[in-house]
Amino acid sequence: NGMNGTTTSSHAWLNFNNAAEQRNPDARRAETATLRQGLLARIEAVLHYLLPQGRIRAGKFYVGDIDGNPGKSLVVELDGQHAGLWKDFATGEGGDLFDLWARVRGYSAKMEFPTIAAEVQQWLGIHPASTTPQRDLRRPAIDELGPHTAKWNYTSANGELIACVYRYDPPTGKEFRPWDVRARAYRAPDPRPLYNLPAVIKASTVLLAEGEKCAQVLIDEGICATTAMNGAKAPVDKTDWSPLRGKHVLNWPDKDLPGWEYAEAAAQAIASAGALSVMILLPPESKPEKWDAADAVTEGFDCKAFIADGPRATIKAAPATLPVFSLGAMLDDDSPIPPDIVSPRVLTPAGMLVFGGAPKVGKSDFLLSWLAHMAAGAAFLGMRPARPLRVFYLQAEVQYHYLRERMRDIRLPASRMLDARRNLVATSQLRLVLDDHGLQQIIPAIAGAFDGEKPDIIAIDPIRNVFDGGEDAGKGGGENDNNAMLYFLSQRVERLRDAVNPEAGIVLAHHTKKLSKRQFEEDPFQALAGAGSLRGYYTTGMLLFRPDESRTTRQLIYELRNGPGIPTKYVDKSGGIWRELDPHSERLVKQDYGDKLDAERRRKHDVILQMLFDEAQRGRAYTVTQFAESFENQAGLGGRSTVAERIGVLATKGYVKFFQNPRDYGLPMPTRSKFGYLCVEDMALLRPKGDPDPETGELLQALVPVLPTHYKCRQSGAVLPVENPDVWIYQDEEEDHEDDHSYV
Repeated sequence: NGMNGTTTSSHAWLNFNNAAEQRNPDARRAETATLRQGLLARIEAVLHYLLPQGRIRAGKFYVGDIDGNPGKSLVVELDGQHAGLWKDFATGEGGDLFDLWARVRGYSAKMEFPTIAAEVQQWLGIHPASTTPQRDLRRPAIDELGPHTAKWNYTSANGELIACVYRYDPPTGKEFRPWDVRARAYRAPDPRPLYNLPAVIKASTVLLAEGEKCAQVLIDEGICATTAMNGAKAPVDKTDWSPLRGKHVLNWPDKDLPGWEYAEAAAQAIASAGALSVMILLPPESKPEKWDAADAVTEGFDCKAFIADGPRATIKAAPATLPVFSLGAMLDDDSPIPPDIVSPRVLTPAGMLVFGGAPKVGKSDFLLSWLAHMAAGAAFLGMRPARPLRVFYLQAEVQYHYLRERMRDIRLPASRMLDARRNLVATSQLRLVLDDHGLQQIIPAIAGAFDGEKPDIIAIDPIRNVFDGGEDAGKGGGENDNNAMLYFLSQRVERLRDAVNPEAGIVLAHHTKKLSKRQFEEDPFQALAGAGSLRGYYTTGMLLFRPDESRTTRQLIYELRNGPGIPTKYVDKSGGIWRELDPHSERLVKQDYGDKLDAERRRKHDVILQMLFDEAQRGRAYTVTQFAESFENQAGLGGRSTVAERIGVLATKGYVKFFQNPRDYGLPMPTRSKFGYLCVEDMALLRPKGDPDPETGELLQALVPVLPTHYKCRQSGAVLPVENPDVWIYQDEEEDHEDDHSYV
């Protein structure tokens, strides 16, 4: 179960006695056993007391590390013969509950057991049988790890010694032990001070290194450097970053994943503490894994030049409070709206555009042409860049030679070619995932692509080839899973953008899933895989859709969050150039089939109007539901829903109206209709006169003209009163007139 290797550590506690304590070993063992039983009896309470951030799942206790950070690396068994045993799978450390108490409290495992026993007794509420011997805490004792191999002093700004950090190099690997001078205990001070504080206080620019060794070698090189106690394992919330307020801070991380993650966390904390600027240096790609500042000095690397001119990522502080704005403040704010990266509102600063399409629709070819025009500063199908834009095209499908072939097929204005040549930078086929390791490779590549300038657009094509949905991805949470998609957008794409240019626009190429024709017509953007999270996150959606597979014409469909809607465009590629087609000049797709559909709609239009007219001549009037139920599948009209839909269309266009005064015509009030009875122009209803025929005695009948009382509003679909029933108006022949309104 992964815990067996830690079982022997408990024997160390049975043998803790030194020469002075061996006078009664049996009593000491009994006391230790009593304490252990007390801890195991209240094991969950003990663990939550020591590590409040931990969580219990499936019979085990999980926490991130011995410092109590959230996570799952450190596991404690709660039941069975291994109850109380723990192991940190990230560091290989482990032991029993006494070991855990010692590590959390900052004590030496063997040397300070009497102190630990006294604390455990107090926590359990057990009165000690005798006074527990205490060692002299006036100075550090020699640790069981042997003599220390290095020592670093932490002082206050005035030079007063606050703490020492000792390094040990036993056969099991290096270990560090902090000594709190004021508390006279092996533990880190609270809060933890920064290293080299006297120099940090006086400097305007400070370099944060990872660990005392790296900080000291840079100090020896004449660079004002500091570090946080415990290096990459330092909990950022326990470190006092306030001495860096008002300073420019550079963070030099070790070249590995823990180093990068710590650099980001520390940079955010430093920015929130009030630093003027915070940047993370990006280690050179040519350097090996775990390369750090100490390695740089040893190999003669030009550290000062790297600090001055090396590639870096800027970190901004998270807002301390949620920004809120009153209506008055917004009305009085006359500051200009930031210019679009691509107008009209297609891509805004810090915006995200998701470009979707089915396989083989020409999505990548279209995207490459669009990006090339943006890099050239040229308009493309009505989309205009603010200027020649710096575009980084991170693509993961096409190999270099075939990408080069596509690039050469792009047609750009000759006058714009020079800008495009230097502004469009692309990768050949990538074979990586956009996880932490992938970000470490991609961020330096983008940061160095434009000679120190920041990119305006970062395009990723396609999402699925680089997708990382976090822990859920391994449990089936791919791009179709909303939670995995949200993780990818917020923890991967946004981290990439923030590292190279927080104001850059993001373009994500993504595939669509199959929807029925009706579903697509109602909401085409539901076709995007993971549409729930995507649509809540992006500022613009754009779809390339081929309505007729037998033709090359595509529809370009937009969904804008920050601007007025853009009408759907019909586009096609001709002579190597994407062009917009005029949808009114000809039927664009399935012309013959479309003509047949138009004819059928006209036929149903005529049939329904004629049937309503004829039925009235026979003395019968209908509501929408009654007519659909009475004539479904007759005269080629189709089923009830189809008939009702056609009546709805005819009512919207004004060919069908309604009368809600049936008693004037001797008809009962309808029970299932909010509209009333249907009527058409010149309709007359056969009704009795009330006088009998002199010869037959039957009631005489006459045709009574039916005038509408209500109509269906074209804009809202509401039922409104007819102003003049003697004038029949067809809505589809009206011209729309809108009043000129001013809004606050």
